[in-house]
Amino acid sequence: MSKYIYEYQNWPEFTWNDRKIAVTLGKVRHLQGKIFGQLTALGFSIKEETILATLTLDIIKSSEIEGEFLNQEQVRSSIAKRLGFEFAGVIHEDRNVEGIVEMMLDATQRFDKKLDHERIFGWHASLFPTGWSGMHRIDTGCYRNGEMQIVSDPMGKEKVHFQAPSSNVVEKEMNLFLNWLNSKSNIDGVIKAAIAHFWFIIIHPFDDGNGRIARAITDMLLARSEESSQRFYSLSNQILNEKNKYYEILQKVQHNSGDLTDWLDWFLNCMYRALENTEETLKRVLVKSEFWDKHKETILNSRQRLILNKLFDGFNGKLKSSKWAKVAKCSADTALRDIKDLIEKGILKQEESGGRSTNYELTDEWNSQ
Repeated sequence: MSKYIYEYQNWPEFTWNDRKIAVTLGKVRHLQGKIFGQLTALGFSIKEETILATLTLDIIKSSEIEGEFLNQEQVRSSIAKRLGFEFAGVIHEDRNVEGIVEMMLDATQRFDKKLDHERIFGWHASLFPTGWSGMHRIDTGCYRNGEMQIVSDPMGKEKVHFQAPSSNVVEKEMNLFLNWLNSKSNIDGVIKAAIAHFWFIIIHPFDDGNGRIARAITDMLLARSEESSQRFYSLSNQILNEKNKYYEILQKVQHNSGDLTDWLDWFLNCMYRALENTEETLKRVLVKSEFWDKHKETILNSRQRLILNKLFDGFNGKLKSSKWAKVAKCSADTALRDIKDLIEKGILKQEESGGRSTNYELTDEWNSQ
């Protein structure tokens, strides 16, 4: 088996081919600036809505990469509450939702603050508020004491994908990493975010939660690169879409002697695609804003407002009268009356696909899906 990157004499001295990544970096920086400009031109409430949608997506997808599925409304509500945004309805949040929201907001809203051992321990403790990860008790708020392997396949046929540095060097490794991260350098901010992501994953300093913390560090450094806490794209969402390639490139680069060109090239392209997708999200937010502006005088009840907001925010599955009744907590008859009223007002229509049950959707004017 070839050596791991941290076993080479020159670790952690990284090199890369500037010429190979320069064009993509330029494209990323250009699109970053363009979208940031569009966001700045938006009205205050639309800007809030965009940031809320982005942070919600980022937190949900970062957890999903690890196979953990969070409740979208709880995440959205928790962010809105902590950022002081207006949000209809008080929703009880699970402790694990509160924890990951606290970590991500600390990373992105306080991006300019120093990241030290204490702060990163705080992030780890808030990810695992009960001291358990699934069925396993883990050490929280401190670096791992045991050895760490990334293993797959059934017991007896395990395949080791990665063996992290020994636990007795973790603190020394983290000292080096944090000193580099907090010091000023002439490395481009986006490149620095990419290196930090890779470097932290290699150290793998915690019993669990390393992936989510790596992505929080990345988001923090990307916020630094933009000198703004306003998040308007989700890198985690794009990483989830390209998850197989993400693990493949990490596995490939973890065995070389310090050349990160392939990793940086993949990271920049992934980020470019994340920025492209943001233009779509921005479009949806604008449509929603336009809709409510047009219908500010339209008489709508609270149930209709609730479901319409959900449709604009990305409703899961098909909208049927039974689902309306369940979500709006009303009878089937009331749900049907609400729906028919919206059809008469030209806001909803029946889906043309037909079938045994009737589905409803926004009319073409508002359907940006």
